[in-house]
Amino acid sequence: MKDLLPDLCDLYPEKLQIAEPIFISYGKRTHFYGEVVTVSCFEDNSRVRELVAENGKGKVMVIDGGGSKRRALLGDMLAEKAVNNGWEGFVINGAIRDIAAQSQLNIGIHALCAHPMPTEKRGLGDLGKTLRFAGMTIAQGDYIYCDLNGIVVSKQPLALP
Repeated sequence: MKDLLPDLCDLYPEKLQIAEPIFISYGKRTHFYGEVVTVSCFEDNSRVRELVAENGKGKVMVIDGGGSKRRALLGDMLAEKAVNNGWEGFVINGAIRDIAAQSQLNIGIHALCAHPMPTEKRGLGDLGKTLRFAGMTIAQGDYIYCDLNGIVVSKQPLALP
């Protein structure tokens, strides 16, 4: 286990946005980072399903589900597909499900909560939009760093300690 964020905050305090402490770590990988890919979707994970099928090497999918805790935007099957396609992790302003299975997958996952209900599949949602939640503004192409201490975002990649 590595405490990455305290070191980054010591080295780059003026370059970081720090998320409000509202997220829970669910994935097996407790620290992860990468280039941000944004998804905006409310109770419909159709766009998430599309993205996990793409190469995610070096990338973290940041999903703004509007903070909904009524439907899970990520389940074990999509998370496993993301692992198989090299994604580093997920940050989800919303719920996930299948948390026992997801806790065994080698991927980072930060979300608000768990909820057993799946999303509706209506093909709705937007890719590449700037997101605002948890006291942060996150754009496609930003860099996100996550560990058990929280989440920080930078406009450029940071040299790791």
